[in-house]
Amino acid sequence: MLSGGLDSATCLALARREGYECYALSFDYGQRHKVELGAAARVAAALGAERHLVAKIGLDAFGGSALTAAIDVPKGRSAGEMGTGIPITYVPARNTIFLSFALAWAEVLESSDIFIGVNALDYSGYPDCRPEYIEAYERLANLATRAGVEGKTRMKIHTPLLQLTKAGIVKLGCELGVDFGLTFSCYDPGPDGTACGQCDACLLRRKGFDEAGLEDR
Repeated sequence: MLSGGLDSATCLALARREGYECYALSFDYGQRHKVELGAAARVAAALGAERHLVAKIGLDAFGGSALTAAIDVPKGRSAGEMGTGIPITYVPARNTIFLSFALAWAEVLESSDIFIGVNALDYSGYPDCRPEYIEAYERLANLATRAGVEGKTRMKIHTPLLQLTKAGIVKLGCELGVDFGLTFSCYDPGPDGTACGQCDACLLRRKGFDEAGLEDR
């Protein structure tokens, strides 16, 4: 699952290093930061994905999030504020929907492995990034698929970044040779695709590079 951000890029690079043939899946879901899809395409090509597929699903039909509706994206929040509560940038059921698409494609590909770059430490309070959520979804995946019921394979959801800080992810990505200049993280980019520098995603990214002692290109 490839958003085009630094987490998913690092996750793809790690899967490639471990010898997986990788099929990258991104989503055009009506997000205001659709510029991330261009970044996902660049990352998929640079890291040697077998194929990059963009699924169009239109979660903006429901709204309810600053990423999919006419709601202001929070800016300039402190680390304490970002670590408290569920922010308005949470998209209702997003990872559940995304994982369902990934599960469907994995069945078609006869793959038993899904990689997702969720992070439980610097995760902005999203409930669908928690370890217990991933564990529950993996159980569901093995109940809900023909491959699981017939015992042909057991679906595994890999979350290699789950217990890493943003700084840890940045360091790992650098070790794996990820060109972070290809990635994009901003929730509220300008008309020219420039990152705002003040939304939660931008601030967490900056925090990661600062704590890692590295420059963000």
